[in-house]
Amino acid sequence: MRDPLNKLISAIPPSGIRKFFDIASEMEGVISLGVGEPDFDTPWHVREEGIYSLEKGRTFYTANAGLRDLRVEIRNYLERHYQVSYDPDKEILVTVGGSEAIDIAFRAMLDPGDEVLVPQPSFVSYVPCAVLAGGVAVPIALEEKDQFRLTPEKLLEKITPKTKILVLPFPNNPTGAIMNREELEAIAKIVIDHDLFVLSDEIYSELTFGEEPHVTIASLPGMKERTVLINGFSKAFAMTGWRLGYACAPAPLLKQMLKIHQFAIMCAPTTSQYAAIDAMKNCDEDVKQMRESYDQRRRYLLHELRDMGMECFEPLGAFYMFPSVKRFGMTSDAFAMRLLEEEKVAVVPGSAFGDAGEGYLRISYAYSLKSLKEALAKIRRFVERLDAEQGGRAE
Repeated sequence: MRDPLNKLISAIPPSGIRKFFDIASEMEGVISLGVGEPDFDTPWHVREEGIYSLEKGRTFYTANAGLRDLRVEIRNYLERHYQVSYDPDKEILVTVGGSEAIDIAFRAMLDPGDEVLVPQPSFVSYVPCAVLAGGVAVPIALEEKDQFRLTPEKLLEKITPKTKILVLPFPNNPTGAIMNREELEAIAKIVIDHDLFVLSDEIYSELTFGEEPHVTIASLPGMKERTVLINGFSKAFAMTGWRLGYACAPAPLLKQMLKIHQFAIMCAPTTSQYAAIDAMKNCDEDVKQMRESYDQRRRYLLHELRDMGMECFEPLGAFYMFPSVKRFGMTSDAFAMRLLEEEKVAVVPGSAFGDAGEGYLRISYAYSLKSLKEALAKIRRFVERLDAEQGGRAE
């Protein structure tokens, strides 16, 4: 019998996150600090709008690009928060989560052999989506000494005549790193000088802490026409299961993305779109309250990890910590597996996010303080045990 499998697909490894949590799901009593999902319910007024749309029988297909009312509200939201404006009729596409937007952006832009620069550690989908689109993914290893930010020097090292797209994944999953306006301006100059395009994944844009607000590179001079801005409702609005995202891009590019979306998806879920209209219009206060809660957990977790002797830079975005485990003399996978087996606490090995993540763990603080305190007590006990083991070997 002929092999029915596509060789390219077969060669792509499964997500390192899912692989690890398949193991954790088989165990009883596990405290998970691994899933990147808000522990908040979707705000009631957003759920109510979704319920109302069902009661009114709004169960039809929408336009391929999404409800125009939603695209208008996305335009208004981006203008209000990030000072960048898009035409709702030609430059905004509603997608099934931000993940679909990443996929179709690559497929619309890449020819075989085009190179995609992917700063790592970063979200697990960028590399496989680039490969599936016929591109060549080129990692850029980010370092803790730079607070896991992309520097001009690191970017310039990787640019070749084949480079076409730079992925800009900030605020970052898994590190929590951000990039401020001045840093983005330096990157934008290189992008323009080398005639590149940017895929800017800003799904965590509302979850930025500290004094400086989030800045989108699309708002900088000369960058809107070179940028695909990707965002969505999962993280900031606690709407993961609604599966809704969006892409904003120059009209000629969005037209091709829409074509792929049209054939592969048809349209995003109608009920979710009606709920999202309300989220865009009325959720600023809800997002603020969730962000304040995350910030409280962020500061608590950072203090506790440092207090138990784990090196950890201060993340200023998303809802993850990225502590180093290098001093324990084991891989991040081995550390995470022992922690799971011995203390029943699940975290994600940094290696799941690229080679540059080796030696670190991703710990999500999208959990209640009660769960965090219980898990951290177990992690502290585990770290003390490892220190005792190392002390014994030294003697």
